[in-house]
Amino acid sequence: MYADERLWIAHNKDAGRLYLRPEKANRHGLIAGATGTGKTISLKVMAESFSDLGVPVFLADIKGDLAGMIAPGVDSENMRERINRFGIDNWEYRRYPTMFWDVFGEKGHNVRTTISEMGPLLLARQLGLNETQTGILNIVFRFADENGLLLLDIKDLKAVLRNIAENSKLLSAEYGNIAPQSVNTILRAILPLEDQGGEIFFGEPSFDVKDFMKTTYDGRGWINVLHCEKLFTKPLLYSTFLMWLLTELYEALPEVGDAEKPKVVFFFDEAHLLFDDAPKILIQKIEQVVRLIRSKGVGVYFISQSPTDIPDSILAQLGNRVQHALRAFTPAEIKKVRAAADTFRANPNFSTMDTIMELATGEALVSFLTEDGSPMPVERAFILPPQSKMGGISDDERAAAMQNDGIGSKYDTAVDRESAYELLTAKAEQAAVEAEQEAEVLAEERNAALEKKAEAQMKAASDKTKKAALTKAERIAKSAANSATRSVISSTLRRSVTKNQSIGTKAMNSAYNSVLNGVGREISTSIVRGLFGNLLGK
Repeated sequence: MYADERLWIAHNKDAGRLYLRPEKANRHGLIAGATGTGKTISLKVMAESFSDLGVPVFLADIKGDLAGMIAPGVDSENMRERINRFGIDNWEYRRYPTMFWDVFGEKGHNVRTTISEMGPLLLARQLGLNETQTGILNIVFRFADENGLLLLDIKDLKAVLRNIAENSKLLSAEYGNIAPQSVNTILRAILPLEDQGGEIFFGEPSFDVKDFMKTTYDGRGWINVLHCEKLFTKPLLYSTFLMWLLTELYEALPEVGDAEKPKVVFFFDEAHLLFDDAPKILIQKIEQVVRLIRSKGVGVYFISQSPTDIPDSILAQLGNRVQHALRAFTPAEIKKVRAAADTFRANPNFSTMDTIMELATGEALVSFLTEDGSPMPVERAFILPPQSKMGGISDDERAAAMQNDGIGSKYDTAVDRESAYELLTAKAEQAAVEAEQEAEVLAEERNAALEKKAEAQMKAASDKTKKAALTKAERIAKSAANSATRSVISSTLRRSVTKNQSIGTKAMNSAYNSVLNGVGREISTSIVRGLFGNLLGK
């Protein structure tokens, strides 16, 4: 809770109240502990305190029990005992301004981003690509940017990939080797992403992270709850999505230096998923974002079972820490406990390592940054109870909250504007039309040429037939002995000429028809090649 202009998070019977200083809250933090030891309580108390301070909060609701922020807590004997133990005089149960979000749009407003905004590095990790395939994905983004092809959704990405594969030889001269096999591998890798809900997540309207950073009329920060029960069943998509959000915050916000309080606080639950099997280049990017984002007024708090889940380079930047119990029964587990103990500034009054294994539920080792920025000696303390409801809410309560938060009209309806898919489809259709028109013109020219050739052949054949008939008639006439005989022969010859002309005409007609039939077959083949061939490559 917010008290004494600081965030009162825990209480120690000897040291008293343990505060998280607002001006040090952007130095990031860690909430760690085994399942069931009280990490969710610590997260809720911190989120409520930041909200009371006027700082917006983002957190992921994996189990559905953080939605209770929208309702006041429920009184009980156990709660009264804890309140009395801490000596809280002005305690009150209260609801907090809560906005619900959901990648799938089922239990919160849609959170979408575009392929271009996700970027090739995070997308490559989501698709499980190797170094070579990641290089090709970088070419895809470069090619799209240089040619005005917006990559908004998955069908845009697939359209550009296919276009690059079809023109790989031409494009390789400019962008480097593009193996069609690697492109096909990327296309296959997109299929599981579609099955995981990528068609819903990638698109527009794209989410504006500044909508996370709002306060109410009375100055409290909105608590943005991302419903993750379904998303968490897809760990890679979950971790990639949260990293994208964090990167968006980093890129969208200006430098503010050391502010009196954060602009927004980001809780990253199940943080180990972000680092599991992550390539070195991605770890380096995360480290860079975490290191630099604090100067933009953003506090990042990782939640995981053990500090060893976080790479050392990032763990070193987490100044505010709450460590709940860890259980150790094997040498490997004992090693993790020792590593967790070593991350604290030692307290001479107790053994940090032994205490970690003794902590009760709701109890933790706490170390926050002091006024000069150094970590305080670790203290064993109980976390305060949350003021809002522990547990989930009904669908009706959630629907009412979503209807009244004023943001649904901006995000709840998807938009599909003209982008790479539409542009490339139109280009392909235009190419097909032009190819068909070209084939028709070519066919007409060939038809005209063949008709002219056929006419010439017919005329030549006719002339030859006539000449042969006359020559024969002359020979017969000369050999005739008398006019009567010549007359008979002449009559006979005329019948013969007529018959031969008929035969010649039929022969020429047959040849002509044969030629025309050939033309028809050639025209048909040309049109088929134009309509069903590789039109985009011509």
